[in-house]
Amino acid sequence: MKPRETEQAGPLTAFLIEDHRRLDMLLQSAVAQVGSVDQGRYDQFRAGLLRHIGMEEKILLPAAQRLRGGEPLPIASKLRLDHGAIASLLMPPPTVAIVATIRAVLKVHNTIEEGLGGLYKTCDELAGSEAAQLLAKLQAAPEVTVLPCSDGPAVMPAVQRALERAGYDFHEK
Repeated sequence: MKPRETEQAGPLTAFLIEDHRRLDMLLQSAVAQVGSVDQGRYDQFRAGLLRHIGMEEKILLPAAQRLRGGEPLPIASKLRLDHGAIASLLMPPPTVAIVATIRAVLKVHNTIEEGLGGLYKTCDELAGSEAAQLLAKLQAAPEVTVLPCSDGPAVMPAVQRALERAGYDFHEK
């Protein structure tokens, strides 16, 4: 969405899309220097993305289900698989391939959330008069504790499995 579109968006949509943009900028700045990663900025990106996933998993999706009389959104299971794949990609140290795969997954995933009829617009519509309260909960979501990256022997097989479950491929470059 362009800035003018987010101004017209509902409060949940505007807030969450702006967070996507912030995270995109953090990742871009972390890998701006070709051949190296600014680990401090990458760690900020990791923590921010995990917090964002937590907001959706712990606040937004449960609220949507409650507002639908206990029925989960049809897209909820796909989003949860994507969240698992994204979180798994944040475990290993950032390589060119890891960053390329993160970008590829987020490109698809963010479109599902931001698009017309996507998660955010649907949640704004469902929330109605509760939108302000839900937005306050999202804004108050705590920072998450992030463990250091790990390149242990079990990490990449776990990443591959999570990507496969969610329907994504690992990008070698």
